[in-house]
Amino acid sequence: MSLLCYNKGCGQRFDPDHKSDENACTYHPGSPVFHDALKGWSCCKRRTTDFSDFLNIVGCTKGKHCNEKPPVLVKSEVKTSSEPGIKSRNNENVMPSRKPVESIIRPSPDAPLVRLEQKVSSSLKQALEKLKLNADNGPTNKEEDGDEVKVGTACKNTGCNKTFLDAGSNEEVCVYHSGVPIFHEGMKYWSCCKRKTSDFNSFIAQSGCTQNKHMWTKAIVLNKVELCRHDWHQTGGQVIITIYAKNSIPELSYVEANNTVLNIHILFERGKEFERKVNLWSVIDVNKSQMSMTPAKIEITMKKAEPILWARLELPPPQPEKKEQSPDSDEDDD
Repeated sequence: MSLLCYNKGCGQRFDPDHKSDENACTYHPGSPVFHDALKGWSCCKRRTTDFSDFLNIVGCTKGKHCNEKPPVLVKSEVKTSSEPGIKSRNNENVMPSRKPVESIIRPSPDAPLVRLEQKVSSSLKQALEKLKLNADNGPTNKEEDGDEVKVGTACKNTGCNKTFLDAGSNEEVCVYHSGVPIFHEGMKYWSCCKRKTSDFNSFIAQSGCTQNKHMWTKAIVLNKVELCRHDWHQTGGQVIITIYAKNSIPELSYVEANNTVLNIHILFERGKEFERKVNLWSVIDVNKSQMSMTPAKIEITMKKAEPILWARLELPPPQPEKKEQSPDSDEDDD
């Protein structure tokens, strides 16, 4: 059974029963340093102003993997009672030292999901009211609202950049992506052709792999997963996921979570849908987590159950079990 390494900057999984190399883990033995907007580690000299770059700083030390969580530092509480303390050199009362709090055991991912508190900004409510008003006051003439395609209408097939010019456009071959976008372990690709890349712009520019006719209709297709840019960052006590979905619909959008799993379902402009299931790297407090919705984006703010630095957002998948090799017959000959 593989275990998660908690050395700072590693976050990989390893097999404790397998005799691993002494230098299998690359990590930071020091502590995070934040000074004058610069971020880095006390054990190495590299500094950066960007928090994402700070998280990606490669460790400066090699050693063995470790599955023990670092102890959580607890601040001493100031008490006004007359409990006896330890006398210091200046004969002043000092609060007794406390034992470190034991790390929280990772709960089961199969625990029931609870919907996070939803906060909708007033600006989003106004934007949705305006869109609804424009839709109600739209064209009512059947000729204007019929099947006639206007010049300049873009093809609705994903990955096709053609626009309608005249009747000859209907005879053109449309090259597009018939699958859905997939983001996994930093790689981006389409389920229909699986040309993987780590660069977002290169992913967007990938030519289609399917040929058919152009689709000019304006019909809204519900339950269709759409590409939606998203990223994450963290502070000492929180992890924040930002989803750049415009004009999301509060009544049809939600985020469910337990202590280790996040299930995101967002419906935004023109029937587009964004779904994502995240197996979180560490444990969160669901009751103190929430989602905030604005016209331009959605922020999912998760309270960390422990104030530790997350090496990544998602927990690495478990490694496949290695089959034990039979003893080499050459050893018997020796």
